[in-house]
Amino acid sequence: MRLTGREVTAIKKATKDVLGEGAQLRVFGSRTNDLAKGGDIDLMITVGEAVSNPAWAIARIQAKIIEQLGDQKIDIVLNAPNLEKSMIHHVAQEQGIVL
Repeated sequence: MRLTGREVTAIKKATKDVLGEGAQLRVFGSRTNDLAKGGDIDLMITVGEAVSNPAWAIARIQAKIIEQLGDQKIDIVLNAPNLEKSMIHHVAQEQGIVL
């Protein structure tokens, strides 16, 4: 996995601040390949309760991560009971690495 300890800490803190302690994080995509270079940070965040404003939650998490790590591309897929699942949810679940 190509995330530094500092990056993992910033991602976990931002997620906890917005969605609480129970949120589970997975990194997926190019950052799971140690031989690849570059690429955005793809995250799936899973929570056990409904999220009333998912776009706002994602934007807040992205902003907090960028505050800590600087400007970079961060894609977040939110997985909550009230949200429709797509193919990317299944890919992230199967191929992602839990942080």
